[in-house]
Amino acid sequence: MATLTPYLTVRDATAAIEFYRRAFGAVELMRMPSLDGQKVMHAHLKIGDSDLMLADEFPEMGGTRAPTTLGATSVTIHMSSPNVDQTMATAAAAGAKVLMPPADMFWGDRFGILRDPFGHEWSIATTIRKMTPDQMRAAMPAVMSQQQQQQ
Repeated sequence: MATLTPYLTVRDATAAIEFYRRAFGAVELMRMPSLDGQKVMHAHLKIGDSDLMLADEFPEMGGTRAPTTLGATSVTIHMSSPNVDQTMATAAAAGAKVLMPPADMFWGDRFGILRDPFGHEWSIATTIRKMTPDQMRAAMPAVMSQQQQQQ
């Protein structure tokens, strides 16, 4: 596994696993049900070359809460994709809500944001041109000025 691996808490991990399979092509590597079989205590998925772990909420055990329980999330999961438009369309067809449609960004990516049905936000990007930090800094003011004028 990589040094960092996202571990998501969701309501209805079984449905989440199916959503990630349909939306992002996730492959389920392992699932451990609770003793009563009603919840998923731990699941390990693979999306592309990355690991993703998840579990149902277990508030009775002091576990973390799902974004749908909290009404917000403080983390965005970033995904690199060979085709951001196709990835976002597939995720939307599987039930994700597009928060920001894909658009070309000043830092060299085609980039969009969605929220999955379990409250987790995903930024998805395809690099369309390699840019240095200096090139990004130089491109940013024009874009920010244009956005301010549109508001």
